Amino acid sequence: MPVADFRVMPFGIGSLDSRLNGSGLRAGALHEVASRTCALVDDAAATLFLAGIAAREAERAKGPVLWASCRNDLYAPGLAQAGLASASVIYAQPRDDAALLAVVEDAIRDGTPAAVVAEASRVSMVATRRLQLVAAEADIPVLLLRRWRGREHDPLSEASAAWTRWRIASAPSARLEVVGVGRARWAVELARQRTGESFSLIVEGCDETGCLAVPAALGHRAAETAGPARHAAA
Repeated sequence: MPVADFRVMPFGIGSLDSRLNGSGLRAGALHEVASRTCALVDDAAATLFLAGIAAREAERAKGPVLWASCRNDLYAPGLAQAGLASASVIYAQPRDDAALLAVVEDAIRDGTPAAVVAEASRVSMVATRRLQLVAAEADIPVLLLRRWRGREHDPLSEASAAWTRWRIASAPSARLEVVGVGRARWAVELARQRTGESFSLIVEGCDETGCLAVPAALGHRAAETAGPARHAAA
């Protein structure tokens, strides 16, 4: 992969970063994430995937994360387990998606947050272009969680100017030798990236620093798990 002419945010996983344009996520860009299904476990995985990215960028920049959502269902202890402590988050709860996008754009232009996470159901192509432009100008990542509006409506079926588009789902955890719950595993699929290919792989969920990991049993055959994406790129 050629050296990028923009700042990147690496995941720290070779089998993932090596497949991204620039060996990491472009920092000043719009990135979209949706859960693979509307199931709560997949929705939680998608939310924590974004929380980990935001947590790592907040630590790097020593700044807060703006989390904008029209819903009031964030679970702060869960975000903290993914590295995003409540003290590092500025919460905004606009009345609707239109107001939410305005809040996000104003915050980016102001330059206060290290990263922005926004949850929305309806975002037009024009709106995504605006977010991509302001994110690039400010060199601030905008992480958009595209919510399902119904079981038959794939959130990533709509056109978007996002730099990358991801689908995240929960995956079975490893069996433990003792009774208990193992570290969460996620099925991570990059549905689309600019000037790059789609792919999918299994990772272990974010730890308390916001970092992902390759499951030990899969580490020696990462190339096998990082196969082509199962969905058509949106």
